[in-house]
Amino acid sequence: MKCRRDDALRDVIVIEPRVFEDRRGFFFESYHLERYEKAGIDLAFVQDNHSRSAQNTLRGLHAQREHPQGKLVRVLMGTIFDVAVDIRRSSPTFLRWAGWELSAENRRQVYVPPGFAHGFCVLSECAEVEYKCTDYYRPEDEIVIRWDDPAIGIAWPIAHPILSDKDREAPAFSDLSADSTTSW
Repeated sequence: MKCRRDDALRDVIVIEPRVFEDRRGFFFESYHLERYEKAGIDLAFVQDNHSRSAQNTLRGLHAQREHPQGKLVRVLMGTIFDVAVDIRRSSPTFLRWAGWELSAENRRQVYVPPGFAHGFCVLSECAEVEYKCTDYYRPEDEIVIRWDDPAIGIAWPIAHPILSDKDREAPAFSDLSADSTTSW
């Protein structure tokens, strides 16, 4: 397993698992507590989420206020463009974003720590995404940020995403009250 801190967002960790392939298929450890702790991912995971989305679907940008979630993201089928945005107001990388192509083929994983908003868009015909979370989802605690907020300036690889009503109606980050993102 190779782990590296992202160049733009040093708290985000990109993981390249060691994969064993032969004529039967492949095998790899998608999670190993001791190895991930040594890589700097030392929070306990309490919830796993699994989504299936059609091409051009964009989910995000999402975070939680009082119970921020760290997320270990991977793709089981298809290809996505995965994004993390630093929304920690005291951080030197505040409102910076970074993105990575994750796919079933490259088996890459990304750890998005608490205090970051997360989102992804589907590049393949469909994609199945699984992610482990360090805290439980609480709908009343959720922050939703506009996917195309010009203050963040994410260079999404799709122009006309399919959005949920929640994501379509999300405010810009500047429209969120300062106290809604200061608990980290």
